[in-house]
Amino acid sequence: MPWDLVTLNSGYVMPSIAYDTAQGYGNEGEVGIALHESGLSRGDVFITTKYSGFDGLDIHTAIRNSINNIDTPYVDLYLIHNPRLAVPDIPTAWAEMEKVVEDGLARSIGVSNFGVQDLEILLASAKIKPAANQILLHPYVYQKQAPIVKYAAEHGIVIEAYSALQPLTKEPSGPLDAPLNEIATRLGATTDQVLLAWTKAKGAVIVTTSSKKTRLEGYQDAGDIELSKEDIAVIDAAGALGEKRITARIGLRKFGVGVLVGVVVLGLCSYFGVRIDKSLLDLLLCSVAR
Repeated sequence: MPWDLVTLNSGYVMPSIAYDTAQGYGNEGEVGIALHESGLSRGDVFITTKYSGFDGLDIHTAIRNSINNIDTPYVDLYLIHNPRLAVPDIPTAWAEMEKVVEDGLARSIGVSNFGVQDLEILLASAKIKPAANQILLHPYVYQKQAPIVKYAAEHGIVIEAYSALQPLTKEPSGPLDAPLNEIATRLGATTDQVLLAWTKAKGAVIVTTSSKKTRLEGYQDAGDIELSKEDIAVIDAAGALGEKRITARIGLRKFGVGVLVGVVVLGLCSYFGVRIDKSLLDLLLCSVAR
């Protein structure tokens, strides 16, 4: 199946694979230049950017700066980059996002990195439902992200997946290597194409990037790859195993940092002749390890 268009709850359609921009990435100007040099009409391109809280600007000022940077009268989708940027609180920030739609500066609005609780707070007072939630999504985090994927589906919110290729770029030689290589060889594809096909099979829109034209063309070709249920199940199982290993590794790393801090604190206290209560030391170690 090719990369089809996805219909948002706002009624607009968007591509199912994208190369992203955001206020915080500092690449909006380049996107505007590329758009004009391409010769494409504005209606042929779907532009997403994000409110990143850059320079402490409010949402209304930031979106106007963004459309000026891109040199476009509007963006197709405008996202809050992270729930911590929803100040002073999520309902107030979302009301400002809704005003962006009312002012014609964005056709659709959404969020990024929002969890279930964040969306529950937002939806409790929203007049306009978020069209999308862009999140970290790949096999090594799928179990952790499954609740927000399920919640979004139940509320008609499209999930956009970023860092879908992270198992290959940041976690090589893991449990996914063998099944990805086997599937890729059998289908005459590359392992990154198989990962993108898995992400597509999970119902997510893919947000990716590369500085190499050949890779970008390969990502486009991945839309024609259709994995079997068995392929998806094997990737799911390997991903779950890798997720457990990564979680354990992070836990051990935090524990090691906690032990190191404890040793340093005890050493300093001994050097200066300061006695420290054991319960206070335990509290300090737990805080560092979290």
